[in-house]
Order: sequence, then C-alpha cells, then structure tokens
Amino acid sequence: MRHLNRGRKLNRTSSHRRALFRNLAIALFNKGRIITTPAKAKEARPFTERLITLAKSGYDNLAARRRAIRLLHNSRVVSYLFEEIGPRFKDRQGGYTRILHLARTRVGDGARQVLFEMVEGGKPVSKRAEKPAAIARTDVGSASPATETALGVARNAESTRYLAESETLREQAVNAGDAEPPSVEAKSEDALDAPDASAAQSKGKTAE
Repeated sequence: MRHLNRGRKLNRTSSHRRALFRNLAIALFNKGRIITTPAKAKEARPFTERLITLAKSGYDNLAARRRAIRLLHNSRVVSYLFEEIGPRFKDRQGGYTRILHLARTRVGDGARQVLFEMVEGGKPVSKRAEKPAAIARTDVGSASPATETALGVARNAESTRYLAESETLREQAVNAGDAEPPSVEAKSEDALDAPDASAAQSKGKTAE
C-alpha cells in the first residue's frame, strides 16, 4: 500500500523531480504561461503557489527570500518574484495559477498538453524595457532582394560620382599646365625602369 506516499513519481527520482518542478516554476515566472503535460502541471502547481505565497510577504522579509532562493536556486527570478509577482496577488487568497486543457497533442508521442499559467495573464505590474529591434543585416546573401537592389544602386551612384570628380581634376590639371599629366601606366613604367637604372649605376662603379 502507498500510505503517506502521495503524488506522481513521473518516472523520475526525487532529486530529478525537484529539479523538474524548479525549472517549471522558473519558466512560469519568466513567461507567465507555459505548455506542459497534465501530470507535470498538476504536480508543479502546489510548488509554484507556495513560492507565490512566500513572495506576498514582501521583499523586506529576508527569511522568505532566503527560503525562495533555496527552493529555486535563482536569485534573479526570486527578485522578480518578490518585486513584481508577489504584489500582484496581494489581495488574492490562493488559486494563483490555473490549468487549461488544450485540444492538440504533443508532436512525437501524442501526449496530452495543457496551458499552465498565472491567473493574472502573466503580465508584470511595471513595464519592462523592450528589447531593441534587431538590426537588419545588409551583407550579400542574407539581405532581401529589395535591399540588395538599393545597395547596388547606391554603389553605382558612388562610382559614377567618383569617376566624374576624377575626370574634372584631370581637365583642370591639363588646362593649368597645357600638358597631359602623367598617367598611372606611365608612372608604373618609370617605377619598373628605376631598378634597372640603379643596377647599371652600381655596375659602372664596380668596373671603375
């Protein structure tokens, strides 16, 4: 007989069950609602509501906060629990969570699923800062076709402007000196001939 041996074992050891309830409670406090199996939700509900009852005692209750940290092993979640969730249920005497059965089943094993949520809808009292919108990448391969087209047009316009400025500078130099300025190819040929001239001079010095 199972005298004084209540609860579901969930095919886990006692330490594994405690870790499971801890993870479900942390996920519930962070998200406001989670989807899990009926057995897990029914077993995690008392554990979660005891933590909310501790949080109702106030953030100044050091003993309650230490007990919550000992149960959750997460000081950040405990701070949010005492600062946000506890005051929300200050006037409610129990029944902080609810379990709603879903029509769909879990993909893979077909297990039934439920929505395990806090009765206040999981919305915090104070608005938390929203995350900044992700900056769209503009490198080729990840950008959309419209973005790539806009980037191509901008590059072409920049190239055209650079060529026009170069041609204007060349004309100004020709008009000022009445002679064609040396081109890049001519400069490169002079640079190639320079080592030969220095080698010839060194040979002449050696012969002398």
